[in-house]
Amino acid sequence: MGAGEAKTEVWRVALVEDHLLQRRRTEEILGRESGLTIVASCSTLPEFLAWVQRTPVPGRPHLLVLDLSVDRGPSVDPDVVARLIDAGLRVLVLSALASPGLVRSVIKAGVAGIVGKRDSEQDVIDAVWTVLRQGEWMTPDLAAVIAADVDRPQLSDQEERALVLYASGLTLGAVAEALGVKSESAKTYIARVKAKYAAAGRPVRSKVDLSRIALDDGYVERG
Repeated sequence: MGAGEAKTEVWRVALVEDHLLQRRRTEEILGRESGLTIVASCSTLPEFLAWVQRTPVPGRPHLLVLDLSVDRGPSVDPDVVARLIDAGLRVLVLSALASPGLVRSVIKAGVAGIVGKRDSEQDVIDAVWTVLRQGEWMTPDLAAVIAADVDRPQLSDQEERALVLYASGLTLGAVAEALGVKSESAKTYIARVKAKYAAAGRPVRSKVDLSRIALDDGYVERG
């Protein structure tokens, strides 16, 4: 490099996304951006953490693009996200945002941006660059989805996931399989959801009722 040439900065990006096609597409749109390089592409956060442990510091990412939920297994632990951020990693959430409570938790943990999977690919690119340049990214629509709602009962992580899956059309058996639990456990999660909504003055009795409140409270997106 000559004395008058400026060194081009290359930002290292890692991805965590359990859906292969979504992950490959995100790799593609970010990988073609000048100044970005994908250094890790993982299906779960524990897989990413294991990769970080065996990777020398100079090869670790500046930014993690993170999906919050996986079809099988637990959702992302906000405490783990907070530790990554405290260690200097910038985190951008790219998620379906099916769990407003979980999204609020990772915002409190310090993530720098939130992008929905229904946002445009250009939004994803813009969000990545904004976060890398020490900015924050969240659209007004996303802010409205995750805003605290006094009428929304506090559901556990498993109860939220059961509600999302069941309201999306799965049978209880399929919900149990997706959660990796027995059918009776899935029934218990749904029963707890109904009980909590009843206690909040919003009784739900049928699957149609559950689908309606899942839409109203932002657990699932309107088609």
